[in-house]
Amino acid sequence: MTVNALIVAAGRGERLAAQTGDQLPKQYRPLGGTVMLRRTLAQFVSHRSISRTVVVISPNDRQLYSACVEGLEGDFTWVAGGATRQSSVRAGLRAMSAAKPEFVLIHDAARPFASHKLIDRVINGLKLVPGIIPCIAVGDTLKRIENGRVVETVDRNHVVAAQTPQGFVFSAISEAHARAVAEEKASFTDDASLAEWAGIPVHLTSGDSANLKITTAEDFAEANRRVLMERLAAMGDIRTGQGFDVHAFGPGDHVTLCGVRIESASGLVGHSDADVGLHALTDAVLGAIGAGDIGTHFPPSDPQWQGVSSDRFLAHAADQLRRRKGVIANVDVTLICEEPKIGPHRDAMRAAIARILAIETDKVSIKATTTEGLGFTGRREGIAAQATATVRLPIEL
Repeated sequence: MTVNALIVAAGRGERLAAQTGDQLPKQYRPLGGTVMLRRTLAQFVSHRSISRTVVVISPNDRQLYSACVEGLEGDFTWVAGGATRQSSVRAGLRAMSAAKPEFVLIHDAARPFASHKLIDRVINGLKLVPGIIPCIAVGDTLKRIENGRVVETVDRNHVVAAQTPQGFVFSAISEAHARAVAEEKASFTDDASLAEWAGIPVHLTSGDSANLKITTAEDFAEANRRVLMERLAAMGDIRTGQGFDVHAFGPGDHVTLCGVRIESASGLVGHSDADVGLHALTDAVLGAIGAGDIGTHFPPSDPQWQGVSSDRFLAHAADQLRRRKGVIANVDVTLICEEPKIGPHRDAMRAAIARILAIETDKVSIKATTTEGLGFTGRREGIAAQATATVRLPIEL
């Protein structure tokens, strides 16, 4: 099925302009740092089932439109609209006629939060019916008024609020618009009402309460709040944990630091392989998610951990994070020792930690320092390590 989208963006936003004193059409105002029309258009040009998008704009807004879409990738173009929404939609349909799409989705530029799931529902509905619109139930009690007085309470069980995108068989809605012009019918508030007049059956699909239409200053404030909350949700709950560990030198011919075996005149004494770097980092990851410390999960009194590779400890901590649907943003390990020299092994250590945590190497930092001959590390009695781990956990809005 060939689906085109038509974005209606030729309006002036007079109600919002009257409220704010700003004459810039609302579709060209920034919303969370992105022009509203660009945000709306991006949802359609990025949708896998939409082959082409036509944007209907005012001829006076060509410079605003060009600036708005600069750098946006996808198959889209613009056409000049008319004085009314109905005439603008008609212009967009005429622009599509040469391509003869099977279906068209008609959407208001002032609805920048139409999700791909909502678009999918409309497209899927068109496989079965000639016209379909997303709707949401009305929660408020509805009153019909005359001359400022209530004359009737409307049964809301038989009323829904219509949204866009509204989907139609292209040939049917094009013929309906042409007929409306021929019969001088120009009072339709949306394409579904025109389709109803023309005898095209219009069916319903579930709308989306997030699919806000921006009309007033209050709507604009709510839209900016939503964008901010989306960004906060995308960032997640950012947490940082820290870890510190020490192991003394003892008999041996190598040490294992941050998952890398290094030849050494002495080994490190510990219940496992005494990888002081991985031990500190394991505590940092566990600390970031409030899951105790390495001793909680791997008691040193338990003989099964005698001599095991410490990558098992760190992998376990990473698994605990994943079970909480979290991700690692960055880890940073500082090794404190006079020997061995860490520099020649830094890249191998970063790669080892990245492998254990299943993250990119550029999220791993390894540093080394000495204590200038002071303390037990300065006396070459052992090695210390400190680590931090920054993680992101999902948040519910």
